[in-house]
Amino acid sequence: MKIVCLDADTLGNDVDLDAVFGKFGEFVSYNMTEANQTVQRLQNADIVLTNKVLITKDVIAQTNLKLICVTATGVNNIDLEAAKEANIPVKNVAGYSTNSVAQQTFANILALRNSTSYYENYGKNSDGWAKSPIFVNLDRPIFELSGKRFCVVGLGTIGLEIAKIAQAFGCDVCYYSTSGNNSNSKFKRVSFKEALQCDIISIHAPLNENTKNLFDANALNQLKDGAMLVNSGRGGIIDEEKIAQIIDEREIYFVTDVLEKEPIRADHPLLKVKNKDRLMITPHIAWASVEARKKLIELSAKNIEDFIKG
Repeated sequence: MKIVCLDADTLGNDVDLDAVFGKFGEFVSYNMTEANQTVQRLQNADIVLTNKVLITKDVIAQTNLKLICVTATGVNNIDLEAAKEANIPVKNVAGYSTNSVAQQTFANILALRNSTSYYENYGKNSDGWAKSPIFVNLDRPIFELSGKRFCVVGLGTIGLEIAKIAQAFGCDVCYYSTSGNNSNSKFKRVSFKEALQCDIISIHAPLNENTKNLFDANALNQLKDGAMLVNSGRGGIIDEEKIAQIIDEREIYFVTDVLEKEPIRADHPLLKVKNKDRLMITPHIAWASVEARKKLIELSAKNIEDFIKG
């Protein structure tokens, strides 16, 4: 078998991909792959490993793939219909990043609620705490999570873990089901209108017809003063231009690990926000703990092993 990895850089350099996948046959790895390089790099390949590189209908038609392995949970970068017509199975990996996403989500929430960056810099700066006439600095407010109404948008595996942690912090936890089908007796299910009135809204939903632009201008205008909106799900769920505007007009806090187009473009409206203490942007990192990426690679290898065994 010839196995080709198209975007190894998205998996980190602290995992030996050759050792994991080389045991199945010839293994070729590329750091990154442009769209116009995909077909050529997949010539004579039996199996492709891809995180974000598109496997389109044209790519499938011009190659002889026998298995498509997505090193992620989402498979929106694969033309599933074309793969089905060509009898090529598509295997993804689910559940590997739950702990990583949950931990990073709260790390981001706490960093903003506790003005961590400001106070860390103040404490380490010789012109800061060292020159203070009193023992404390109260220039930036910090807020407790306890007692806040916390809404999880999308109560899947990750959303459920978020809900449990929020409850441990003493939050009044509820959830909004984006599909309308999710039901959980432990937490109160609310309407979208009710969700918009919560103190903290944390998004853990996929991007689909139910969630695309869910938080549009109309929804964002309904957020209560002092509210925090957190997106650890997918870009495209929030109107990014509108939320950038609102941050500077009202006391609204926004934390996002994902954007509609990644990486962030240099002229993105969020980079022009004046009230930067109300904004936190991280580069789609929540899924990527060392442990999660190791598990992702192991489960991807298991997908290949299962395929070879039939």
